[in-house]
Amino acid sequence: MNKIYIPAKKPEDWKQFLADPKHWKSGHSAMALAYCWQEADGFPKSLKRVFKKSEIDLFQKLDILLATPEYQVPLPGGARPSQNGLFVLAKSKNDLITIMVEGKVSGSFGPLVSKWYKKFSKGKQKRLKFLCDILELEAKHAQGIRYQLLYRTASALIEAKSYNARNAIMLVHSFSQKNKWFGDYAQFLSMYGIDAHVNEIHNVGELGGINLYLGWVKGEKKYLNIAG
Repeated sequence: MNKIYIPAKKPEDWKQFLADPKHWKSGHSAMALAYCWQEADGFPKSLKRVFKKSEIDLFQKLDILLATPEYQVPLPGGARPSQNGLFVLAKSKNDLITIMVEGKVSGSFGPLVSKWYKKFSKGKQKRLKFLCDILELEAKHAQGIRYQLLYRTASALIEAKSYNARNAIMLVHSFSQKNKWFGDYAQFLSMYGIDAHVNEIHNVGELGGINLYLGWVKGEKKYLNIAG
């Protein structure tokens, strides 16, 4: 994967990186996420409010060092890398944090692990073991979790190690005003004994030497009505 990136000057510049350009539609997560973050020129207001509310020192003064849309993270056991909606590398005082942002409106977090794994292959076996090892979960207990939540969170941890960051967060930035699919997110967090809430950052603890956080932020409705 080429490591040279060209800065985006407008939200439409994000479209070229989509795995499927058909997802670039008004009311869909790709467009909502692009317009929200591009216009913010930093962290969007919805995230700043949640960061401040958390009262966690790490999130009180975060500065973006770089942000890359549709960021790809290679994973073993498959031909294609994991493609994440937005990757952010940020700094808080002397601490680095990697942030994997998953934009959401109405789309799900993919199939349940049990369904994804049903069509067995050695590649899937290898990938699931890899993900569960990183997330410190047992594969047999992850069958009722949405597959996308596993590899999004693992991607945040993988990149933290790549950048020698001590912190990572998988952040769902949902523009669904009804918090669609929050139940699946909450079920994932329950694997770590966490009672999930909308607009809240949760501290999972240390996994493989990385402090892991998970969060769900509700984005502004206006980004669902962008004409594009």
